[in-house]
Amino acid sequence: MKNILISSALLFAAGCGMWAVGPDYEPPTFEPAAAAVPDAGFPTTNKTETGEFKSAAPADDPRVVITPESIRAWWSQFNDEALADLVASAMTNNLSYLAAQERLVQARWTLVGSAAAFMPKVSLDGTYQRTGAHSFTSSRWGTGKSHHGDHWNSGFDATWEIDLFGGTRRAYEAAEAGLDAAQCGVEHAWVSLAAEIGTTYITLRTVQERLRVARANLKLQGETYDILKSRLDSGIGDELAVNQAKYNVEQTRATLPNLLVEEERCLNGLAILVGTTPGALHDRLGALPERDWVLAPQRLAEIPLDLVRDRPDVRAAERALAAQSAAVGIAESYLFPKFYINGSFGLDSVEASKFFRREAFLASIGPSFSWPIFQGGNLVANMKKEESKMHEAALNYELALTTALGEARNAYSAYTQEYHRYQSLQGAVEAARAAVDISNDLYKNGLKDFNNVLDAQRSLLTLEEALTISRGRITLNVIALYKALGGGLSV
Repeated sequence: MKNILISSALLFAAGCGMWAVGPDYEPPTFEPAAAAVPDAGFPTTNKTETGEFKSAAPADDPRVVITPESIRAWWSQFNDEALADLVASAMTNNLSYLAAQERLVQARWTLVGSAAAFMPKVSLDGTYQRTGAHSFTSSRWGTGKSHHGDHWNSGFDATWEIDLFGGTRRAYEAAEAGLDAAQCGVEHAWVSLAAEIGTTYITLRTVQERLRVARANLKLQGETYDILKSRLDSGIGDELAVNQAKYNVEQTRATLPNLLVEEERCLNGLAILVGTTPGALHDRLGALPERDWVLAPQRLAEIPLDLVRDRPDVRAAERALAAQSAAVGIAESYLFPKFYINGSFGLDSVEASKFFRREAFLASIGPSFSWPIFQGGNLVANMKKEESKMHEAALNYELALTTALGEARNAYSAYTQEYHRYQSLQGAVEAARAAVDISNDLYKNGLKDFNNVLDAQRSLLTLEEALTISRGRITLNVIALYKALGGGLSV
């Protein structure tokens, strides 16, 4: 017995010190090709030969450089209490985020379960059996006597697998990588949630500003219509001009319902995102504050590859690759024998009064092994399948990284280009306002017909709305850029 215990202990120690079959995981070293930053620059009033705005010279560029610190809690840059409260509420109440946290809990327990494979498996069982045989049964025939007997049995059975070829260690590695991936999933859920809240909030404020612009233009157009109608009623007006003014008013009024529907959609969407009942935010967010959400212009010195690699979804893809690499080792370990130390001890007696005596004690211990010699190629096929899945995971990681890089470039290009569009629209709105005043004066003095007033008012509404949308897009694009860089992980 002593020799068996010593041999088993040495075999176990040797197994723990040996290598694990399968590939030893190395993080991927994929390096995207270098490319210039898609920066349109900050526009100046100087024009190019084709009439476009020039980018500011480096010395005159007022933009601040985006840093990891500045995007960690990007929503705080807006100094908006309502937005900050929405983000804070979502962290504790958003159902999708809470579900991601539950998946993390599941991954933690999976890791605990994987660690249990290193420990012996012990079970306790016990039986009591009473048997009886009549004198006429075959076993008692001829004796003339019946027989009744008791059998008491209880004991522990233990099995300990010696992880000689590392299959259990690879399973633990896979569970560790799975836990890391689940943590990345929680972080990705938060980054996406914070960006969605910011996007929906800015969309809401932009829609509310568009409503303000439409109502202001509706008032202007209504005043024009009232004057023309009053003059017509006095017998000195132009009926055609009155009807033109009226359809101008109604056309503008017709834009309001769609904007109100969009406002309702944004308010309800925010309520769902922060985990409250749709309709609960209307009182607080229904009125447009007198403020602006466009941040100071920002720029990237380069696309920060380290930030992109550190995005939660990219890290999750890398962790999935690590888990699949371990899965190859698990599959390969089935090609090799498995060694066990088996033992049992307990009590066995036919009399209850002697069940706990020394004479009733029994025990056994010894090694065993199993080796699947022939499985029709199933084990090799399974290993090759896992290897292919590992190659697929490597490609998925490369795709995740390049996709993230593309998202960052697209968002930055959209952000910087929108400033050029916004500056042009500012000039257009100023000209449209002047055109409305001039066309009104010319019409009143009989120098132009009412079509000029009509066109000027319609153009003003169109351009003011485009300017409002452009301001919103500047902010939406910078939020998209923060998200593309993995911003929002301060929590």
